[in-house]
Amino acid sequence: MKVDILAFGAHPDDVELACSGTVLAHVSKGYKVGIVDLSAGELGTRGSAELRLVEANNSAKILGVEKRVNLGLSDGFFEINEESMLKVAEQIRYFRPEIILCNSVSDRHPDHSRGGDLVSRANFISGLRKVETRFENENQDAWRAKVIYRYIQDRWIKPDIVVDISEHWEDKLKSIKAFSSQFYDPDTKEPESPISTKGFFDFLDGRARQFGRVIQKEFGEGFNVERSPGTSDLMGLL
Repeated sequence: MKVDILAFGAHPDDVELACSGTVLAHVSKGYKVGIVDLSAGELGTRGSAELRLVEANNSAKILGVEKRVNLGLSDGFFEINEESMLKVAEQIRYFRPEIILCNSVSDRHPDHSRGGDLVSRANFISGLRKVETRFENENQDAWRAKVIYRYIQDRWIKPDIVVDISEHWEDKLKSIKAFSSQFYDPDTKEPESPISTKGFFDFLDGRARQFGRVIQKEFGEGFNVERSPGTSDLMGLL
């Protein structure tokens, strides 16, 4: 499979919360996008791993992605080691993306920065020809995405790039709400979590408007870069 963009999340719903507007914007332009969740989010305060897998697949349909994969790494405990890097490299070599989106450089949940670091290191390893991986009983060729953009999550970080998602805001919200077990429900008996409060969607709205204001648009999503973007046309950056 060949996609243009591959979005990684440490947990199901990371992609939806932080960069689903960007996914939707590029799918609408005809680009192919895939999603890889590192873990099933089994340690989440609400719901269960099984339910979140169902919710993730429902969200993937809303987003229009080519394929969504869950690597089954241990939520809360996965490490950046040879085993986990090779698992991520297998997916990079399978999807062959030009661009990778992954977790924030720093955030409230330690899985986020660690997950982003894992993907970044695996992308480098994936491009080394002497690193051998097999997928579905076939040897894989080396592949390295050209750029990695790390989406900004709960904590505010000054963005290096902001993507205009104004036309896709409502569908972004639909993709998030596909994870109904995780968010506000006045009738639930589940314990409250940092993202299940009544005002959490007000925070998402405010954050997206804050990013949008940076580029004089209504809604935006922010990213940090690992290398400086290049362009031959400064007018295209307006």
